[in-house]
Amino acid sequence: MSTTTASKPATSAAKPTNYKQAMFVIGSMFFILGFVTWLNSLLIPFLKQACELTDFVAYFVAFAFYISYFVMAIPSSMILKKIGFTKGMSLSLIVMAIGALIFVPAAQTRSYPIFLAGLFTTAAGMTLLQAAVNPYITIIGPIESAAQRMSIMGICNKLAGMIGIFVLSLFLFKDSEALSAKIATLSGAEKELELDLLASRVIVPYIIMAAVLIVLAVVVRKSSLPEPAADDETVDHGPDPFGRTSAFQIPYLVLGVLCLFLYVGVEVLAIDSLTLYGESQGLTKEIASKLGIFSLIAFTAGYLIGVALVPKVVSQKTAFVICAVLGIVFTIGALLTSGNVSIGFMVALSFAHSLMWPGIWPLAINKLGKFTKFGSALLIMGIAGGAILPIVYGAMADAMGDRQLPYIIMIPCYLFMVYYALSGSKKGLPQD
Repeated sequence: MSTTTASKPATSAAKPTNYKQAMFVIGSMFFILGFVTWLNSLLIPFLKQACELTDFVAYFVAFAFYISYFVMAIPSSMILKKIGFTKGMSLSLIVMAIGALIFVPAAQTRSYPIFLAGLFTTAAGMTLLQAAVNPYITIIGPIESAAQRMSIMGICNKLAGMIGIFVLSLFLFKDSEALSAKIATLSGAEKELELDLLASRVIVPYIIMAAVLIVLAVVVRKSSLPEPAADDETVDHGPDPFGRTSAFQIPYLVLGVLCLFLYVGVEVLAIDSLTLYGESQGLTKEIASKLGIFSLIAFTAGYLIGVALVPKVVSQKTAFVICAVLGIVFTIGALLTSGNVSIGFMVALSFAHSLMWPGIWPLAINKLGKFTKFGSALLIMGIAGGAILPIVYGAMADAMGDRQLPYIIMIPCYLFMVYYALSGSKKGLPQD
């Protein structure tokens, strides 16, 4: 590909050669996002033990990680506007590497606040990456098949999550039952020493992760990608063709941000709470730590169905509604059963979640025109739902002494998603 071609902004669809290269690079970025994101499902129970935390405090792992999306979404949009998508992706990987390296002093001092600082920094890099890759994959081809492309990216994301959970669980939960039993018999300095050794288990995998991220940053920086822009995006800062002067004047976008907030909240809660929930239902730490893999397999199955059926057989909106209804059904199933059956329903929730992100995003970003980048940033801010719902759940679990009943908070979230798909996504939508 020539330098001239690569430097030209792409419209809603890149040329074939550029398109294939872009899909490969963006797929790699979604792989990185998945690998790092789903490690939280292990860090929550691991740090709960290593730092001696309550459920509520342990879920600040999710809070520190996902609140970064809220804080950094608008700055990320400004950065992308200034330096472009490719440089933005490279910078995001460097920031993520810094976050991973912060885990080293955190482990050496067994300091939970420093661990949270590392998570926040990593997520800050991921926010920039998300702000680049999500509109990129939506705009680079026809809007009608955006859900299909995002489903393909979702497969990369969830495959990486499976690999990440499996590999990190080998580092963190080796001989976990024997170690837990040993720690229970210790006190004072002996217990502190054993907990220090436990915390140090994160050092090697996170140093390796940082090194890989730095290498990828260099590779992405040297790649040549088309710079996408919405078809109707202009440099004019006045009213758009539909008379809108602010993104906040677009009801279907604002409702879409709330919908995505609730969706990410239930998605994160369903997976990040699964290890501790599995333990409460009688599973060993070693087995419970791998439950997230089954959730991501369920996710991937849903994505594959999306690739096969959307939009050829089922529309994006219909698939979204079906998934939201399944979320209600599976949550009720998890609440009314126990043991492996209840765990199975919690795993099945990830299948229900599989087509929600690719369903919400195109509905919310449709016909935004010049507000596409800012609207994307608002949607990225909605990822903060993953910060809020888990700590609400954790507080309820501590207060009730039960990790099952608090899952009831997910039902109204799914009900709102049904509303958004059927009605909310039409509020203020310009008519051709």
